[in-house]
Amino acid sequence: MKIIYSRKYKPGTQYLISILLVLSVSIVCFLFAELIGYTIVALILLLVVSIVAMLFDILPVLTAAILSAIIWNFFFIPPLFTLHIYRAEDLLMFLLYFFIALVNAVLTSKIRKWERIAREKEEKEYSIKLYNTLLNSLSHELRTPIATILGAVDTLQEGSGKLSKQQESELLFEIDKASLRLNRQVENLLNMSRLETGMLKLNLDWCDVNELIHGVIQKYTDRKRHIIEFEMNESLPLFKLDRGLMEQVLQNLIHNAVNYTPEGTVIHLEASLGQDYCKIVVRDNGPGIPEGERSSIFDKFYRLPNSRTGGSGLGLSIVKGFVEAHQGNIRVENEVGGGATFRIEIPTPISFVNNLKNE
Repeated sequence: MKIIYSRKYKPGTQYLISILLVLSVSIVCFLFAELIGYTIVALILLLVVSIVAMLFDILPVLTAAILSAIIWNFFFIPPLFTLHIYRAEDLLMFLLYFFIALVNAVLTSKIRKWERIAREKEEKEYSIKLYNTLLNSLSHELRTPIATILGAVDTLQEGSGKLSKQQESELLFEIDKASLRLNRQVENLLNMSRLETGMLKLNLDWCDVNELIHGVIQKYTDRKRHIIEFEMNESLPLFKLDRGLMEQVLQNLIHNAVNYTPEGTVIHLEASLGQDYCKIVVRDNGPGIPEGERSSIFDKFYRLPNSRTGGSGLGLSIVKGFVEAHQGNIRVENEVGGGATFRIEIPTPISFVNNLKNE
């Protein structure tokens, strides 16, 4: 049985809740004491102590155990309203109750401590695993573009005056492509760091989503053999978004579609107005996402099986983090005719241009 433990309550609050819980249950039991009998009351109070033990620290639990024992003796064990116990059976029952309540509190506390240690150990092992995954990814993802840049620069320097214009152009293109890849990996690492450290702060301002999407697409149309479609929605209002974060979201989604679909694939983007939210859709007609993988594609460092080389598995995780930072949500689904569709919905204030001019 997994014990739930939470430190969201301060010590003083734990004492207060423990005492109030014991008193409340005792009052209810006292009202029905003639019907249930004082032996049943003991079991009910033990249950209360057990519940408190699963929630709070050891001292509030011991307080609840001692208080419940005193209340049971004073209000329920004959003679009532006195701490004296005359019958040997009742005295034995009281001592057993007191012993069981204390042992329950101590054992539950120890179990909870062992569980916390095991959980911390598991989290540490998981962190080490992620760290190793990151190092393995960086060893390839950063080394490859750096090696490409260094190799191309050396060739240009050594072949100065010997290379044709076409050869020089090809080498410069390789440098440019490798620089973009290197810059993308560094940006992903920095963005993931901002998300995990809680340093991400939104810079909200009125944003023309048509202009935003059009600007992002321009960075890809000249470099990839994919068809990227976007038809501007002139009826869209302005949305209050963090433009920089949303640019990164769209760049990562388009880059993901470009990397995981064959050449000639159509990547279609559209934006629309929902009920007080901005809706953006990125759709492709590629092979789609294998069944059983959709629930994992937003995890850090996760890459689809048999993926082509390149990428660290951070792009979609950052997309999800940036969208959720806007209090929005993102989901992915496969189209019936083939292809994957990412749907983003972000609740945001809206303002049409005419209204904004009057503000």
